[in-house]
Amino acid sequence: MKNLSLILLILIPLLSFGQTEKNTDRMVSSEFEKYYNSNEYQKLFDLFSTEMKSFLPIEKTTNFVNRLKTQAGKIEKREFIKYENGTYASYKTNFERALFSVNISLDKNGKINGLFVKPFKGINLPKLERNKTDLILPFKGEWTVFWGGDTKELNYHIESEAQKNAFDIMITDENGKTFKTDGKTNEDYYAFGKELIAPCDAEVVLAVDGVKDNIPGELNPIYIPGNTVILKTVNNEYLFFAHFKQNSIVVKQGQKVKQGELLGLCGNSGNSSEVHLHFHIQNVEDMNKATGAKSYFSEIFVNGELKKDYSPIKGDKVKNE
Repeated sequence: MKNLSLILLILIPLLSFGQTEKNTDRMVSSEFEKYYNSNEYQKLFDLFSTEMKSFLPIEKTTNFVNRLKTQAGKIEKREFIKYENGTYASYKTNFERALFSVNISLDKNGKINGLFVKPFKGINLPKLERNKTDLILPFKGEWTVFWGGDTKELNYHIESEAQKNAFDIMITDENGKTFKTDGKTNEDYYAFGKELIAPCDAEVVLAVDGVKDNIPGELNPIYIPGNTVILKTVNNEYLFFAHFKQNSIVVKQGQKVKQGELLGLCGNSGNSSEVHLHFHIQNVEDMNKATGAKSYFSEIFVNGELKKDYSPIKGDKVKNE
């Protein structure tokens, strides 16, 4: 029972609520790059669906690759950006002599049924590496960082562009457990119903309430963040809170809040397997377009030691005072 919280939270990597590259798209696009660069025309052709093979037979596939390579050269770097129209996985692709967007669509069998290459047009969004605004932790008392940090081992969120510096934070006891008895009800979890507060003065730009809390271990993929608050700081940083308790959010869109002011209560709504707070900072309000920024807190206690301008990592026990 001691490790139940670990088992439950391990499920959360499946629940990322920004646009995250699907495993099948990752594998097929990697193979496409490999065969393109090595002129393995037949293997590249074998990635196509039956319909795609009919539309672009091996001769045309070979000509397409050769023309593209003559114009742009080999692929040097490729980065997943987003899904276009809900189907095409779009990749910012650095060729030797050009920058293109390579868009690949797969059928239900994982075969390429759509492919087009076009000049890459970067989205003109603000750059944000870290917060400039002084922040306190968004809760009272001592909590434990379950996911946080800059590596995949410390933080699965790094695979999501918007959430790459996010935290999942819970309350644990001296044995590392997140619940009092068997963990079968939300009320059994130490964090359930605890107050979540504004880390700084800000404006509420989104408040979503009314999503039911899950039974621990069950997931709700309909509205993945669950009950949500997004705050905008004076420095245009967007603070994203997810999984509030149903009907507990006390702020409204357009409202100005002060540092330390109550936002709502911690819950287990949305695609969450266990009571916890998800918190991150992003550069714009829309998560589907956003890039995550690193969160630093001005002055907090970390494992009993006072730290200034600190960004917590997995395993840290943190509190404001």
